[in-house]
Amino acid sequence: MTDTYAVYAIRYGHHDRMAAENLLFSDDNQTPMPIDYYVWAIVGGERTFILDTGFDPEVAARRGRTMVRPIEQSLPLLGIEPETVSDVIISHMHYDHAGNLGAFPRARFHLQEAEMQYCTGRCMCHKVMRMPFELQDVSAMVHNLFDGRVCYHSGTSQLAPGITLHLLGGHSGGLQIVEVATSRGTLVLASDAAHLHANIDQRRPFPVLVDLGDYMDGLDTLERIATSRDHIIPGHEPRVLSDYPRAFADLPDIVRLDLTGPKAAQGAGA
Repeated sequence: MTDTYAVYAIRYGHHDRMAAENLLFSDDNQTPMPIDYYVWAIVGGERTFILDTGFDPEVAARRGRTMVRPIEQSLPLLGIEPETVSDVIISHMHYDHAGNLGAFPRARFHLQEAEMQYCTGRCMCHKVMRMPFELQDVSAMVHNLFDGRVCYHSGTSQLAPGITLHLLGGHSGGLQIVEVATSRGTLVLASDAAHLHANIDQRRPFPVLVDLGDYMDGLDTLERIATSRDHIIPGHEPRVLSDYPRAFADLPDIVRLDLTGPKAAQGAGA
């Protein structure tokens, strides 16, 4: 039997912006389209996996992002102490997904070999392509590699029963998504394969790209893997917080993704 998992989306940051910043070839600077920043906890009966590690307050201030709550404060609310986590999945090495690595001193980091080749390769000779990365994060991952704490994946691989990693690329050189078995079906944690529902619904990518063709093919892959369209969790969608039930009644920033589908799908409104 395949293991099933509880899956939590944990908001740690926010940024107000317009649609043109989220949709390729859009000139819409009138329509607000904010994004939220998340990490995800995948909790099984035997093991817990963290997907992505966010950015810290210093990076938030420097990049003009709002820090909602550092992840070191949110994870313990779920009974997860970062210093005891054994497995962290890094979807890709952009600053908002691969910071705070030092908060997980015992973890093995799982990422695609293609992503490390990209963020340490010839493309980083160009300043504009370095923009989504933080030197301190890339450097920390190299140190983790030499400490024997990095597990490289190549393409599709099963990380554990019920958890499969898939290489999509497109947004970054080696972006991976996570397929998770849950009691309501197969969830796909899309990370930046789709920032927002609009990227999928309009088939219009987020403007930060390495390969447009890979990005578009990746949208098809999301829909192929997930049990349904309502099982795809975009990486920066504010609606996630209203579509899914709260883990704690008095805390709006942590929701549970495995118990029920979006409220809109149940006729309860968006």
